[in-house]
Amino acid sequence: MPPVSLPKALAAEALGSAFLLATVVGSGIMAANLADGNNALALLCNTLPTGAILIVLIFILGPISGAHFNPAVSLAFAIRREMPWSKLAPYIAAQMLGAILGVLAAHAMFELPLWQFSTHVRSGTGQWLAEAVATFGLMLTIFGCVACNPASVSYAVGLYIVAAYWFTASTSFANPAVTIARSLSDTFAGIAPGGVPRFILAQLVGMLAGVAIAAWLWPARASSATT
Repeated sequence: MPPVSLPKALAAEALGSAFLLATVVGSGIMAANLADGNNALALLCNTLPTGAILIVLIFILGPISGAHFNPAVSLAFAIRREMPWSKLAPYIAAQMLGAILGVLAAHAMFELPLWQFSTHVRSGTGQWLAEAVATFGLMLTIFGCVACNPASVSYAVGLYIVAAYWFTASTSFANPAVTIARSLSDTFAGIAPGGVPRFILAQLVGMLAGVAIAAWLWPARASSATT
């Protein structure tokens, strides 16, 4: 595939982030509407579409931008010198814009007020540890697949997120853009804004640990490739 221009890569990151958040929030709204108060069923119905859309988005947008859709992933690739640092800020901006637009789209589709702030409190040591663990595992999934079987990344990431929804106390946000965007939705998938900073801090801690362990398990050649 010929080199991809930065504007096209940023558009892919924004589109992917938008569809990801529209899926997370939209399926959460639909699940809550249909589950009749059964939270386990609602979570399952929120989980499966999220994993499925990640597989699709990584397949179709990965060749264009790398399909990060996640500031922690972009930062990890920059730390590993597999993405130029000059691309980091534009990638994060595109991911944030797309994530917020995805939340607004979900609200519009379900005829809810577009601008909201979540009242769903997610806090406590267990939740912060869960976010660190979830992000750590996501890094190992990505870099392990890149090192051993690149064609499996889309499936592995989708399946990992499906699993992490259930084995983490936080339901695995593992993404600063997702965390911020979900604070703007007072729905099943939301997080109260007060919980956002510590979630993001935990995610960054998990990301750094994941990068360090991945570099030891699968030594990577330094690269200035335009991911």
